[in-house]
Amino acid sequence: METINSLWDSEGFRRALPLGLAFLALYQILGPNKSSNWSEPPVIKSPLEEVNRLSSTAKNDLPYPPDALPGARDISSPYGTIRVYEWGPSTGPKVLLIHGISTPCISLAGVAKNLVDRGYRVMLFDLFGRGFSASPDPLTNPQNIQLFTTQILLALASSPLSWTGEHKFRLVGYSLGGGIAASFTSYFPDLVESLVLIAPSGLLRASRIHWTSRLIYGGLIPRSLVHFLVGRRLGGGSTPAGSHSKSGNPETTPGRVVEAEMPDEEAKRDHPALMPDSQASLFEDRPGISVADAVKWQLENHQGFLSAFVSSIQHAPISEQQRRWEVVKANKNKLRGGKVLMVLGSDDGVIVKDEVEQDARSVLGDDGLEVQLIEAGHDLPIVKPVEVVQHIMTFWKD
Repeated sequence: METINSLWDSEGFRRALPLGLAFLALYQILGPNKSSNWSEPPVIKSPLEEVNRLSSTAKNDLPYPPDALPGARDISSPYGTIRVYEWGPSTGPKVLLIHGISTPCISLAGVAKNLVDRGYRVMLFDLFGRGFSASPDPLTNPQNIQLFTTQILLALASSPLSWTGEHKFRLVGYSLGGGIAASFTSYFPDLVESLVLIAPSGLLRASRIHWTSRLIYGGLIPRSLVHFLVGRRLGGGSTPAGSHSKSGNPETTPGRVVEAEMPDEEAKRDHPALMPDSQASLFEDRPGISVADAVKWQLENHQGFLSAFVSSIQHAPISEQQRRWEVVKANKNKLRGGKVLMVLGSDDGVIVKDEVEQDARSVLGDDGLEVQLIEAGHDLPIVKPVEVVQHIMTFWKD
């Protein structure tokens, strides 16, 4: 002990100590252990590998078969693989479609098919954690506009055709995809020729988000418990009769999240006008495919779906995005016709037509927004794809 004390009191040791600590800190920053211990961010794989092991008959019987849409490809990225579909005339105007929070991109299959029939080239992709796209761990890569923007650019870059530069594309977003599309356009006004928003998120009023949702997704409840609660509700079927309060947003309330983007028995009772269409198939040649079954299949087979869904509720552009929409307004002259088209469902209990139109006009101005109504609920592009496309065609005036 005396030796240590004498060493500590020595003038040479005191002079050398700061230099030694500095070298130690530098080694910790630049030393070999840093590079050897580095690893890529964790990625949760999609169900595609397991699905590819199935027989052709078994694949065809899936709620979401891997060949559900033409032009499928799987692209590699640092965030995991991305499932992309692209088809239509190579010389036709290009349209990128972005789906909602809980459904894979087949929810926009009807709209895409009708656009292709009219000579357009379309591209759809499954958002991270949905369908056949992998999911980066939301703990390291939350589902925010930064991640979604990266995914859009990766999908565009994977095309054999040019979607950028002089070759602008038209952007169609549904539900959460509408909020993503508007934010993307605000950052890249020179890439987007036209912006079409179908029952979009982005301007959802804070009052529409129920207090239970704020509690569940606010970060105070342990992540594992949140996943348990949401997973149980997602897999628990329809909401019990009499429990439908339109004070909350179905997309941000576990009790009604699936109902928001799919026709089911409860949705039919909420929207009697949709009764003939609620059981309509997404594809004429695949009568067994419905969005409801696809969401349930994701919950049971995609290990990244639940965490991606919860992270989207917490971080995606769902509400209070006025600042980004103001940037869209500032660049509206770069859009086709100088305005945005918004297609809304007259009976939508999620994106309430009167509220979203009022809020959108307050940001974009009367001359920067065109609104069209369809007699439908929040599932309007699923049950009324022809009418949706007719409004889009009229707006584009091709």
